[in-house]
Amino acid sequence: MSRLISSLAAATALGLVLSGCASLRPTQKAFAPDEYDARHPIKIQDDVRHIDIFANGAKLDHRQKSDLVEFGREYAAHGRSGMIASVPQGAGHTALSEIQAALAQGGARVGFQVRPYAANAQDGAAPIRLSYMRLTAKVDSKCGLWPEDVSGIEGAKSWHNRPTHNLGCAYQTMIAAQVADPLDLIRGRPEGPMDVGRRIKDIEAIRKGEDPSTKYAKDDVKVKEAASGG
Repeated sequence: MSRLISSLAAATALGLVLSGCASLRPTQKAFAPDEYDARHPIKIQDDVRHIDIFANGAKLDHRQKSDLVEFGREYAAHGRSGMIASVPQGAGHTALSEIQAALAQGGARVGFQVRPYAANAQDGAAPIRLSYMRLTAKVDSKCGLWPEDVSGIEGAKSWHNRPTHNLGCAYQTMIAAQVADPLDLIRGRPEGPMDVGRRIKDIEAIRKGEDPSTKYAKDDVKVKEAASGG
């Protein structure tokens, strides 16, 4: 019995010694406690979308007409407000009708709230700026900030195995800039209509014990052959 008590006492003493050593250094975790999406979150918010049109009298060149058609298409899909036209003072509104026609071609059949602004000829050509509000995704922090030494030498911070402050900021910013619809970051889109013909064909193949997957005639088609039709 005395031998068992001695063994338990020795094990307890060893445990206390080891726990004392462990307290001398930070616990190294396999996963970082602060994830990049928590340090650099993407926020959904209303923001101003605008385009500058340099009109020469009442006519617009082909390039700017194309830009306006695309701008109107975007407004029709994502616009959350009316459209404001900031027009240089004294320039007149002769180009607004053609601008409105180009926007309507893109699906934006909307009127303007015209706001004149003072233009200085010494600053160059004064554009007509069209603006509206739309939902956008933006990162709520600035990239390129390094508040601490990356090496982690100071205070033995590298022992924590934690990521640097700036890690993931560029990735989050890229995702926010490329997303077509910011609502895609909030929820998935509803499913579109099913391909009834394809579904019936697949069911028939399964009933016959056949493989319903798509079969291609040639899997080793080369780019040159595909382009020449050979």
